[in-house]
Amino acid sequence: MKKLIVLAAASLACSMAFAAEGQKEGKAPTAQQKLMGTCNTEATGKKGDERKEFMKACLSDGKKRQQERMKSCNAEATGKKGDERKAFMSECLRKN
Repeated sequence: MKKLIVLAAASLACSMAFAAEGQKEGKAPTAQQKLMGTCNTEATGKKGDERKEFMKACLSDGKKRQQERMKSCNAEATGKKGDERKAFMSECLRKN
């Protein structure tokens, strides 16, 4: 049992170190991380099964919205290629 606790503590310490390292490098959060943060904020005050159900629905809806934005921006980007397309898609996905 003690070995399990020590192993869990070491694992937690390593994961926190990697997370801190990623933040030091100034990496922007991914779309999924932003969505998790938004849903987590909206779930304030909910507990247990109610929170689980809310988070599941919120994350599912967020993924659907992201897919719709991708389809829309992709349709608008028709005819663009290379760096022009990358820049357009990046801007389009940010504003929607």
